[in-house]
Amino acid sequence: MTGTGAQFLGRIRTNRRTPALARRGYGSYLSVIGTVPVRIIEAQVTVTLDDGTSFTGAYRLAITLTCANRYPATVLAALYHERWEHESAYYALRHTLGQGRPLRSGGPVSVEQEMWAQLTLYQALRTVMVQAAESRPGTGPDRCGFTIAVQTARDLVVQAVGITTLPDAGTIGVIGQRVLASLLPPCRPRVSTRKVRSPVSRYT
Repeated sequence: MTGTGAQFLGRIRTNRRTPALARRGYGSYLSVIGTVPVRIIEAQVTVTLDDGTSFTGAYRLAITLTCANRYPATVLAALYHERWEHESAYYALRHTLGQGRPLRSGGPVSVEQEMWAQLTLYQALRTVMVQAAESRPGTGPDRCGFTIAVQTARDLVVQAVGITTLPDAGTIGVIGQRVLASLLPPCRPRVSTRKVRSPVSRYT
């Protein structure tokens, strides 16, 4: 994966031995996994609920971004805590854009073309949503509703109206305006452990 230029942030077991090559502060140090240089971050994350209940968990993370000054350990630990939100991207692609239906194309080339079209549309809408959130300081992009963005884009296509040609569209466009007008409530912190379900088959 690192050969493609992608960066990796993942949790590793606490009993896995990783050599400490150099300390980088905030409980992190440089190490190596296989042939890949990494930075190991050891952190305690505490989440306090509205009723005052607190949960504390120990995290041991490995990341390929080794510069501690540019990528502080505290920021990365908080980022990993929000890792589950990638599931909303899968849901948006399958159910909101695709409406749960299989691809219409019948051949490998057409299927690939259709998949790229959906991914391009998804990224374009997410970009507009992020720009809209950034136009209002203190607003997280995860409060922008993807369904609202999709519905607005469809309305503009049906009406044959450009995204920024309507009156008072502003720099964020009509989609951005409607997203900001119907912001979702802030996400609650996840405190439950993520587990893989292994249902027992009735045929065994």
